[in-house]
Amino acid sequence: MLNPVALRSLREVLATGSFAEAAAHLGYTPSAVSQQMTSLERVLGLALFERHPRSVRPTPAARALAGSVDRLLTELERVEREIQALAAGQRGAIRVGAFPTAGSRIVPEALASFVAERPGVDVYLEEGEPDQLVPSLVGGNLDLAIVYHYDLVPTAWPDSLGAVALMDEDLFVLVPERRSHRHGKAVSVGELRSDTWISSDEDGPGAQCLVRLCAAEGFSPRIAFRSNDYAVVWGLVRSGLGVAMVPALGLGEGPGVRALRLAGSPPRRHVVALHRSLDTNPLLDPMLECFLGACAR
Repeated sequence: MLNPVALRSLREVLATGSFAEAAAHLGYTPSAVSQQMTSLERVLGLALFERHPRSVRPTPAARALAGSVDRLLTELERVEREIQALAAGQRGAIRVGAFPTAGSRIVPEALASFVAERPGVDVYLEEGEPDQLVPSLVGGNLDLAIVYHYDLVPTAWPDSLGAVALMDEDLFVLVPERRSHRHGKAVSVGELRSDTWISSDEDGPGAQCLVRLCAAEGFSPRIAFRSNDYAVVWGLVRSGLGVAMVPALGLGEGPGVRALRLAGSPPRRHVVALHRSLDTNPLLDPMLECFLGACAR
């Protein structure tokens, strides 16, 4: 097996014509360079130098190998630079998954910050709800998953995952603006027991949180419309078709809807970044920092 250290010494000896000068350039002793050349000759089965009392002369075989050695070392140095860039987090790839609302409110800022710092890195994004993202993360198809959970809907993540808290969201009730005069700045769900509700998918944690919150007030909400798209929910409320409970990230803009805080000590939604505890991707920590920064802002 060719020794890259010996090959570098060979290149330097051929360039300088001297073991001593090559040793000085490389930071070795002349004896060390001489031993490396002897070892290389043994591996190659070729004499590389004519050794005279005060000088060395490359053999035709050494001259013939010079170009090949240069190409080999150039490629090796390129691979070493690539490895160093990967280890430093300046090259490579990272795959992120996020739930849709985070995708519109948090993810663009976090990814833009990350890419600005590491333009040589490939970033991939997958969108989905937590029950879709977590299996993909555990299976190794993602490096990071941005998910959420509600206080009233206990969630246990797989033991193989680590979790980093990103932000806590207040919950709001959306009501048509034309009837908002009936309420102050905060409202309890009990005050809306006779209203028609707009909610997310029945099996989703948001819908389960609403049902449990209403149950604590002694009633079951009458849910007529369901959508996981908060823009659709906003439009339905604006049209007077019902009221809805949404987390802070789900708040929209525009006339026709008023967002009221939940009265008392209401539950909250928590946004969390999940990652495999054994994931050694050096890009993971920098990406987490970008998400923490985006959520803080």
